[in-house]
Amino acid sequence: MTHRLLSAVLAVVCLAAAMVAGCAPGADSTKGSGRGHASSPPPGEGAYDWGLPADIPRPVVPAENPMTHAKVALGRRLFYDRRLSSNGKVSCATCHVQRFAFASGAKNPVGVDGQPHPRNAPSLANAGYHARYNWAAPSLASLEAQIRGPLFGEGAPTVEMGLTTDAVRAAALAALRADDRYRALLAEAFPESDELGWDEIIRAIASFERALVSMNAPIDRFRRGDTSAMSYAAMRGVEIFNTDYKGAVCHHCHNGITFTNDVTHERAPFDEVVYTNVGLYNVGGTGAYPAGNQGLFEVTDNPADRGKFRTPSLRNASVTGPYMHDGSVATLVEVIDHYQRGGRLIDEGPLAGDGRESPNKERGLGGMTLDDDDVRDLIAFLDALTDHDFLTDPRFSNPEPESPFFGE
Repeated sequence: MTHRLLSAVLAVVCLAAAMVAGCAPGADSTKGSGRGHASSPPPGEGAYDWGLPADIPRPVVPAENPMTHAKVALGRRLFYDRRLSSNGKVSCATCHVQRFAFASGAKNPVGVDGQPHPRNAPSLANAGYHARYNWAAPSLASLEAQIRGPLFGEGAPTVEMGLTTDAVRAAALAALRADDRYRALLAEAFPESDELGWDEIIRAIASFERALVSMNAPIDRFRRGDTSAMSYAAMRGVEIFNTDYKGAVCHHCHNGITFTNDVTHERAPFDEVVYTNVGLYNVGGTGAYPAGNQGLFEVTDNPADRGKFRTPSLRNASVTGPYMHDGSVATLVEVIDHYQRGGRLIDEGPLAGDGRESPNKERGLGGMTLDDDDVRDLIAFLDALTDHDFLTDPRFSNPEPESPFFGE
């Protein structure tokens, strides 16, 4: 074993330690308030079992919405049901597709009215481990709260599922209540409820999304003892990723069990939440981002927050493109090129500007000097974060693929 390979293996061991700790401190970490670990009690009778190894902590579960297998089963069905939209053609799975690790596979997904969303749909893999949701919504601290946006248009910039009026919501509920299967699932998941309502729908979908745990990628198998799970190139990519090699500071933002600095879990002492400007835009040299898509600034009205967005997870990154908050970077090679330069240059047009010179860009992103072999190895490492079993796991798939009511 060469010294370089040994260093890569040691880096994997260090990464495993960071995974157990749940987060690695970064220069600009914003530590949110802890969410009481008492809301994640040990599994009891009827409670949901993620089947996680001992070194992986469970997601935080709200005390008012405990996980059960019955609730997850109901949520899975609702997730794929197109009747949860105003035109009966859009389901949650329309924008969150299993083969793309529950990302959309499109630059900007389209809602019921055909209008493209200004932001890319992030992956729902390991959604239960996020401390905050959406790209720049610091007040959205639970899946239950987040789901109301796509369903009802609350705080959403475009219409997604279109249930925006009482009449439309009533029609959708009536269709679901008339389905015998929902009546049976409701009795199992919410025996205290007489009929399916929005509270039960939201809690069930949130439970299904919390069940979407993806922790069986090659890197996971490698650190659990399968030394054949990762190639030499991937192990060298670990070294590049984790050691600031040639300016590659990837691990400062992409760390912990989900490879992001937006994380919480039952063992975490606090929520880690960081919003970062990566120099994607610098419109007119002012630090501005495109109107209506300026990140945290739209919440805080602080000019220094222009272009700051939540850090996405790198798990399953090989299948979750296109990338960045607006889907404007097509491939992982282009993502690396962006960080190589230290910011994106747009030569002409209304968005012209040099992101490398943005006054709001994260100061640690000064560019990289990786050669072609380094880039190849870094891509190999990112590929080793893909959990192929998760992408086809029948527990998370469409429960009725032959039905016209269910699908993407």
